[in-house]
Amino acid sequence: MDLNLKVAVVTGAGSGIGRRTALAFLEEGYSVTLVGRRQKPLEATAADAGEAAARSLVVAADVGDPVAVRSLFSKTRESFGRVDVLFNNAGIFGPSGPFEDILYEEWKAVMDINVTGTFLCAREAFRIMKDQHPRGGRIINNGSLAAHVPRPHSAPYTASKHAVTGLTKSLSLAGREHDIACCQIDIGNAATDMIKAVLQDGAGATQADGSMAVEPTLDLDHVARAVIHMASLPLEANIQFMTIMATTMPFIGRG
Repeated sequence: MDLNLKVAVVTGAGSGIGRRTALAFLEEGYSVTLVGRRQKPLEATAADAGEAAARSLVVAADVGDPVAVRSLFSKTRESFGRVDVLFNNAGIFGPSGPFEDILYEEWKAVMDINVTGTFLCAREAFRIMKDQHPRGGRIINNGSLAAHVPRPHSAPYTASKHAVTGLTKSLSLAGREHDIACCQIDIGNAATDMIKAVLQDGAGATQADGSMAVEPTLDLDHVARAVIHMASLPLEANIQFMTIMATTMPFIGRG
């Protein structure tokens, strides 16, 4: 491996936003650690990179497990020498239904991945970025429009994404003295399997007034390019929060 290349770690790299963004980092010349719970989808992502797959490292890991997270960052440093960018992307939507019917186990599953997983990966990246030479790096957290306003019947997901925003702000402050920039991308209706389920495969999504409405989606390439732009800035500059969304989706004016 060329230790002069920039290094990115992308969680949730086996599908959706994570997969497309990992491929975009590889296209930009980065070395990339592909992280996800399942080995085969990660290997498929690497295979789709063609010759650039030689700059990839596949690590199957549960981001909610502190031992697994420490191991994946250790493997990254052993393979590539450093970490320049972490895209904290892994997440699940969780249950969709009346608030009073949410099970503890469902709530905990969302928090374990969306919040604890984001914290654990950020902590390990922070430790490496703080001590490496040249020091510093960038942590990009995947928020959501749910970090601003909720969809109906989405309390666990909405709470988790509000927590991610708080973590982003805290990391931004903590990273100042170590040349570590932290930022957040809030994505609306990117065309992933998760949003297809929310939108019921085009049938429509429940709105705040109880009606159903068909909502537009956003091509994943636009999201990937936005993340690459955030990552490409020098460390003295930071896009603290970016919102990228399908232009006519019901976000402005939602509710």
